[in-house]
Amino acid sequence: MSTDAQGRVRSWTLEPSVPRFSPPPGAVDAHCHVFGPADRFPFSPKAKYHPQDAGPDALFALRDHLGLTRNVIVQASCHGTDNAATLNAIAASNGLARGVAVVDPAISDEDLQALHDGGIRGVRFNFLKRLVDDAPKDRFLEVAGRLPAGWHVVVYFEADILHELRPFLDALPVPVVVDHMGRPDVSLGPDGPDMRAFRALLDSRPDTHFKATCPDRLSEAPPWDDFAEAVRPLVEAYPDRCLWGTDWPHPNMESRIPDDGALVDMIPRIAPTPELQRKLLIDNPMRLYWSEEWL
Repeated sequence: MSTDAQGRVRSWTLEPSVPRFSPPPGAVDAHCHVFGPADRFPFSPKAKYHPQDAGPDALFALRDHLGLTRNVIVQASCHGTDNAATLNAIAASNGLARGVAVVDPAISDEDLQALHDGGIRGVRFNFLKRLVDDAPKDRFLEVAGRLPAGWHVVVYFEADILHELRPFLDALPVPVVVDHMGRPDVSLGPDGPDMRAFRALLDSRPDTHFKATCPDRLSEAPPWDDFAEAVRPLVEAYPDRCLWGTDWPHPNMESRIPDDGALVDMIPRIAPTPELQRKLLIDNPMRLYWSEEWL
């Protein structure tokens, strides 16, 4: 584990490999984060982890190194509902980044519009108890009903609470994006109970999308064969509803830091044709996050 003088942890590799797979021009990393810089953008008093700085310069350097073009920056839980670090990174991107915010449900309509003007296109509701202390479904539904036109809700949960969340998910009045497919047990294969339950959700709501992401979290060790075998059929079955991202800088993964180049090399294993790769990496994220450019 690498820590700095303040005891903050690094969870990303400093020397990612160059991927063997070359993403198509315009490819979007649709799930990544920024941390700080903490001297400008302090962590939330409720933060469950305190990472080293991983700001926009490092993110965009990684983007270029991996052969990607754009980023969707998801507000990290360590920054709470202060989205300043995410907005700063979007502003520094020259139009090549959009964002997903975390908001207090009491946020005003004016502040939601300010987030939209800053490049935010969705809000994230986190149900992982180890990361957040409170997830009030009724208040989440209220703010979901006030989102600016064209926004969606990103939901992060683990597979064992999907059944419990179904009424909430069904009630959301805007499109839904599920982080990391709701963290299924990929070791049980594409027809395991977690995947069957997740397919039932996708079948019940045609406006539900998913991020085919995080083999490093869902599989025990590279080359993550069980992830590829479980996720490829999902991408093939729902080609217009899948997204992909690195999850850089890999929050809370300091004990087994992934190689970002190897994560990119997972893409052709879950999206084996150029058509699927284009939908996963370009068409679907552009429609959700850059709709004004995609019409």
